Order: sequence, then C-alpha cells, then structure tokens
Amino acid sequence: MTPPGQQPVSSWIAEFILLAALWGASFLFMRMGASEFGPLPMVGLRVGLAAVFLWPIMLRQGDYPAFRQHWRPIMLAGIINSAIPFALFGWAVLHIQTGLASILNATVPLFGALVAWLWLGDRINRLRWVGLALGFVGVALLAWRAPAGTGFKTDSAAWAIGACLLASAFYGLSASFARRHLTGIPPLATATGSQLGAALGLALPTLWLWPAQMPGLRAWGAIVAIAVLCTGIAYILYFRLIASAGPSRALAVTFITPVFAVLYGALFLGETITPWMIGCALVIVCGTMLSTGLIRGRAVPATTAERA
Repeated sequence: MTPPGQQPVSSWIAEFILLAALWGASFLFMRMGASEFGPLPMVGLRVGLAAVFLWPIMLRQGDYPAFRQHWRPIMLAGIINSAIPFALFGWAVLHIQTGLASILNATVPLFGALVAWLWLGDRINRLRWVGLALGFVGVALLAWRAPAGTGFKTDSAAWAIGACLLASAFYGLSASFARRHLTGIPPLATATGSQLGAALGLALPTLWLWPAQMPGLRAWGAIVAIAVLCTGIAYILYFRLIASAGPSRALAVTFITPVFAVLYGALFLGETITPWMIGCALVIVCGTMLSTGLIRGRAVPATTAERA
C-alpha cells in the first residue's frame, strides 16, 4: 500500500489543475463580492454557505463521527486556513489587481517551507535556502513597482501587498498544522468542519458590518460561486491533495493559480498584465520550486520517502 503523501502523480494531477482553476477564480469572485458586501461580510457568507453546502454531503458519506472526534483541531484549522487569510485577501483585492494578489499568493509554499522547518523540523538544504531567498527577492521587486499598476486605490497598495503576504503566511502555517493535527482524518470532515469553524469565528463581524444597502444579484452570484466552487469543492480537493500528494505539493498549486487568476482578471475585469509582473512572478515561482524541493540538485539520490 502506498503511504500517504506518496501517491503517483497520475493519481492526483487532474485534481491539482482543477483546484488551481477554482482558486484562480476566487480572486475574481472576491473582488465582485467584497465591492458590495465589504470584505468581512463577504468572507462570512463565503464560509457560512460553504459549510451549509458541505454538511449534508459529509453526513451522507458517513464522515460525521470523524468530525465529532476531532472537532477542535478541525475548527481551529478553519480560523487559520480560511477566516483570517480570506479576510485579508478580500480587503486586498479592493486595492490591487486580482492578478497581482494571486501572484503574491504564490509565496504560500515559501512560507510553508519556513513553517515546516521551524515547527516540524523539516530539513532545508543549501539549495532550498537559495530558493527561499530568491522567492522573497521576487516579492520585494514586485512590491517595489506595484503601485504603478495596481489599477484601484494605489495609495493603499503597499498595505494590500502586506495583507496578501500575511494571508499567505497563514496558509503556510495551516499546511503544517494539518500535517501535525489532521493527518488521517477524512478530507470531507476536515473541509466541512473547517468552514464551520471559520463561519462561527466570523459570525459577529459579518452581522456587525453588514451593508446598509442590499447588494445586487451580481454580488450574490459571486458569493454563491466562491462559496460552493472555490471553497466547498476546492477544500475537499485541497485536503485530498495533502493526503495523496503531501503538503508541499498541495501548496504548490499556487504556482498555477496565478495563471488562471490573471486570465480571469484580464477577461472579466479589464486588468492589465505588465512585463514587470510576469518577470517577478517567474522569480517567485522559481524560488518557490527550489525552496519546496521540487527542483533538486544532483547531489544525493532521492530516498523512498522523497519520491512521488
């Protein structure tokens, strides 16, 4: 039997690409929803509707006992992996292009590698340290030139970039948290419970900041899409990938997500794509691939635990 995290690539690559396409669309829907609901009510609705969507599926699949047994770490994962980063990105996309936010989201594996090193004792060799440095250099270069191409409220671009990086750090933290506390729990129980935890954590801010004027159908449609497609279904895929491909490869979905996000932003929001953004994105992706061990030197043959 193949151990968890070591399934062959052919068994999870289709889900990997689908997840990238769904999460790429989430930046578009966040922009559409937050512009009328506001960031926190948008996120509260997102995770609340996702929990409602997932709950009967979890019950039908018979995964409720697993949730009941492990509800504390599962619901805490929802705060770390959903409530906080969703809110940060929801605010950020009101001030910078969705494509730029998605490129910054590609730093998630960089933070994931650092957290895994500090918390789980994962080994980081010299080549991976070079990758970490290269990735953060790419972020610094992107942030340096970002205000010229943000497309929205450029005076808040620096804060929005910081919010995106903080959100990415929480995503990186959540991957190690899942590896430490959620291994062996059915993905559907984890996905459902985490969204329920996020919804409960955001219930009061959602009610307190609810917009005075009822948002239109376009904004409601964006909320439903981001809740069902980009959250409910996407998180089932994400936790399945952690189990089958491993945390590092699951986080690497953020390499592909900006491709879809930039495409959606250009098609539906009229956002521009600058050569500087593309160049910095390539630097970030190269650094991230080095830092996560997806690109290795010739030094030592991979051990059984390192092979996909």
